[in-house]
Amino acid sequence: MNAPATTEPPVVVIGAGPAGLAAAAHLLDQGIEPLVLEAGQKAGAAVREWTHVRLFSTWGEVVDPAAEKLLAPTGWTRPDPATYPSGGDWAEQYLQPLADVLGDRVRLGAAVTGVSRTGRDRIVDAGREQQPFVVHFTRADGREERVFARSVIDASGTWATPSPAGGSGLPALGERAAANRITYRVPDLKDPAVRTRYAGKRTAVIGSGASAFTALAYLADLAKSKDGAGTKGVWILRRGISGSTFGGGEADQLPARGALGLAAKAAVDEGHADAVTGFRTEAIERDTDDRLVLVGEDGRRLDAVDEVIVLTGFRPDLSFLDELRLGLDERLQAPVELAPLIDPNQHSCGTVYPHGHRELSHPEPGVYLVGMKSYGRAPTFLAMTGYEQVRSVAAAIAGDLASADRVELTLPETGVCGGAGLFDAPDAAEADGGGCCAPVPQLVQLSAPAAARASAEQSPAGGCCGS
Repeated sequence: MNAPATTEPPVVVIGAGPAGLAAAAHLLDQGIEPLVLEAGQKAGAAVREWTHVRLFSTWGEVVDPAAEKLLAPTGWTRPDPATYPSGGDWAEQYLQPLADVLGDRVRLGAAVTGVSRTGRDRIVDAGREQQPFVVHFTRADGREERVFARSVIDASGTWATPSPAGGSGLPALGERAAANRITYRVPDLKDPAVRTRYAGKRTAVIGSGASAFTALAYLADLAKSKDGAGTKGVWILRRGISGSTFGGGEADQLPARGALGLAAKAAVDEGHADAVTGFRTEAIERDTDDRLVLVGEDGRRLDAVDEVIVLTGFRPDLSFLDELRLGLDERLQAPVELAPLIDPNQHSCGTVYPHGHRELSHPEPGVYLVGMKSYGRAPTFLAMTGYEQVRSVAAAIAGDLASADRVELTLPETGVCGGAGLFDAPDAAEADGGGCCAPVPQLVQLSAPAAARASAEQSPAGGCCGS
């Protein structure tokens, strides 16, 4: 009796977001069968949670070439490459059609709970690399299943694990108790219920990146509207104000990203938001009127606010990878070879040299963290970076090292590049040739040259990071 034919297990891709679906497309282009496991009930589940936010990258920059090739036979055409999609546009007009083409290769409602080598826990060396991977996942109804894999590409992102308000990386004292007045996402102020929550209220925005810029710009728009009288933002920065605080402005090669920073600056300049610099939140308390009072590590107590928007970045969930031998940087929780390229302690440039499988590899061969998850806790990730990552990784898995090692991407400059070692420093201006950083925490209002104000006024409202 003949033994049953054996087939090589698929490459398991964790996450059906932009990087995960692109990885599946590139694997198919290499003749390799992918299996995408997505915890959400739809493709692009994380992107769908910020449908109201617009990307600062154009359609021409957020569609993967291999994915477009896969979509072409269906009659799909890319929207105008020069226009800017919202998160909802990206999900419905690109990610969902791509998942539809992949068909049964995408399993929805499949939350990965663990990855290991078959029959080998983290400790065992013997025969380790000859064993396939085993991936455990849980269905929406609670059923537990497993699947074997020749390689694992984790593109699960970091959306589900936002960083807290606390300046020490831990939740501030009282942060959990105040959860009903705190959000870790840019609010959708077009939603009537959400709009009512912030209209006429005093809201603290904690963070210094593009998401914080977006929230400040949204609150300023609300303050200028008929139903938003009295709306006020309080921008909480752990560092001081410098020439690069608002991004690259007109020098940014992604114009919408530069305009977003200028819009945030306009919010402050026009008095719709005040900036508190050098403030690290230690506790969130309630006053006698049940409003929230932010307390700094230095004992400073800010005036009470009604709401808090925490936009301090994200961090990777590594819990389900605990049985694998990962090589991660001790600061960023990013692959050790990639970390020096993206470490904000070393440089403040948002532009990262294109990289691929070698920078993304680990002591456990065949495992790759890609997309936003590859950056660990580092900011300024672009979809283009993720697409180049998965192109290289798919080629490496296929054994085409010449293609895997080839750089096929040029990233746009941010227009911002400061000195080393100043990330999150509360009392030092970044070495960018300018700045007006205050040496101690203080409330400041910034004034901009007329040209900068005019540029901010002309910029598209509600730009977006998230790409």
